[in-house]
Amino acid sequence: MNDDVRNIVLGVVAAGISAALGWVARTYLWKRKLRRKQQFFGLPDNSESLLVVNRGAAGPEFAVMRFDVFALLELAALIKDCNAHAQILPHDTARQGFGERTEFCVGGPASNRRMAAHLDSLLPGVRVNVDSEPGPDRGAFQVGTERYRVDHGKEEYALLARLTADRSRNTRPVFLFCGQTSITNQATTRYLARNHERLTRKYGTGSFVLLLKVINSQAYGPDVVELVEDVTRAAQTAPPAAAAPVPRNTHRAS
Repeated sequence: MNDDVRNIVLGVVAAGISAALGWVARTYLWKRKLRRKQQFFGLPDNSESLLVVNRGAAGPEFAVMRFDVFALLELAALIKDCNAHAQILPHDTARQGFGERTEFCVGGPASNRRMAAHLDSLLPGVRVNVDSEPGPDRGAFQVGTERYRVDHGKEEYALLARLTADRSRNTRPVFLFCGQTSITNQATTRYLARNHERLTRKYGTGSFVLLLKVINSQAYGPDVVELVEDVTRAAQTAPPAAAAPVPRNTHRAS
């Protein structure tokens, strides 16, 4: 074998080794990224999850608002990326505990009994005004001592939460998408889809509650979302016993 042939053979071998090492490295990084995503969402391969959705205010028995359907599609894509499966349940048929399967709960407490139960049990520092009569505080959030009113189509708020009953690895999280309007529900799921890697780096598999603001939804839809602040401590802290009574038509976490 002369030098030219030997150099060609060595070049081919080196190229093959480099390609193999590159493939192995890419596969390792992809699998590590997938594992981190699965851990954050509590969705190992072939696991089951729940999508709990509110029903529309009018229409057939199982009617879902258009933007809530879009929110479910956002979540379904995340679940599929984790090689997991989802079951969709109306809010008033999801009569079970949490922690065995990852749950994604969409909608405010006025239209989602499951969300109301989660707020009562897990976020005692959150109050949501569910008064059906028009007024400046209708739909307003109160987190701790701060109140956030809705300005329809201009400034609307939503809570995004990842909560676990305990820090056990076997406990699956519940994700809450509690918006003041249906479009803010979709905006919140989209925010999670776009920012889950950053949230994983910051919170790992721990609990958090974020207050989001959806800006000018009448022009930009669910795309322009700002993080107002992390309200985890305030949301998980029950109000003092001597606090003033909550108005009759206000949902309060007990």
